[in-house]
Amino acid sequence: MLKGALLQCALLPSTSLRMSNTRLSPEKWITAGFDALIADGPIALAAEPMARRLKTTKGSFYWHFKDVPAYHAALVRHWHAAALADVMSRLEIKDAAEKRLRAFGRHILNTKSEAALRVWAQTDTIVAASMAEVDAERLTYLQHLLNHFGLRNPAFAQAILATLIGLPEIKAPSDPAAAFDAMVDTILALS
Repeated sequence: MLKGALLQCALLPSTSLRMSNTRLSPEKWITAGFDALIADGPIALAAEPMARRLKTTKGSFYWHFKDVPAYHAALVRHWHAAALADVMSRLEIKDAAEKRLRAFGRHILNTKSEAALRVWAQTDTIVAASMAEVDAERLTYLQHLLNHFGLRNPAFAQAILATLIGLPEIKAPSDPAAAFDAMVDTILALS
């Protein structure tokens, strides 16, 4: 009896080699997808590398998503909805325009998925379209804030958004938030 139990245990794979028995939700796949996108780019968003990342099987992936394009679409929809909701919620805030502008900039600069999504958008038209729609809403919000300073030229809003997009790409030892604050200080001096 004991010999049979020991033999069965010896035949089982070690726990470090077994796949996870934890049930994964679509939300966990999406969260892991953004982590993979940030770490390794869009190439990491295929079923097999994602399953390895989550220590599960590809079957789990296909249980939640019809195929890889459906997974990509879910990732983009999730980001798109969250980004638009963020802009809408900021319209409800009653703080001074300067404080709202600085908070908006810090939020964009601190969102690690922003730069990764923009890289992905360069090769994927669906991501690019989603990004363009969010950017249009962000420009509208920025213009709304700039109107409080008497700056009605839409080029200012475009320059601010371009700054927020580009600052994370500067690899020199700098603080993107400090650079953005310097830009806001300049805008305030113009008003």
